[in-house]
Amino acid sequence: MADRRGFVDTSGFYALLAREDPRHKRAVEVLAAYRTAGRTAVTTDFVADETATLLKARGLSHLLDSFFGMLATSLALHLEFIGEERFWKTRTYFLKHADHGYSFTDCSSFLLMKELALREALTTDAHFAEAGFVPLLR
Repeated sequence: MADRRGFVDTSGFYALLAREDPRHKRAVEVLAAYRTAGRTAVTTDFVADETATLLKARGLSHLLDSFFGMLATSLALHLEFIGEERFWKTRTYFLKHADHGYSFTDCSSFLLMKELALREALTTDAHFAEAGFVPLLR
């Protein structure tokens, strides 16, 4: 049986946090449905890094404290660390798929999702569909 958790990618966090994002309402609805169904979500330290950098780059630094607070305290969101072993596996995958437009963080997310048997991702990134996952914000 597939894991009842979903994955949250950078664009998913951005849609949740930035009210002006066109997919904000949909992202909030998806998480509300997860909560109702007793489902939880997973993300990585690489995605957290990418999200914090994106928020700052787009002039939304005021959201950083609540973003990091959510990562630290949420019972419905688990933060996985890529670590050394996953890093080297990601390197291999990244190089093997160099003909795709995947970022290194995308590749680390794909491998973690496969490792944890996750199918769905709160993301707008079409690369997740290309890699065989279900992007919930497309």
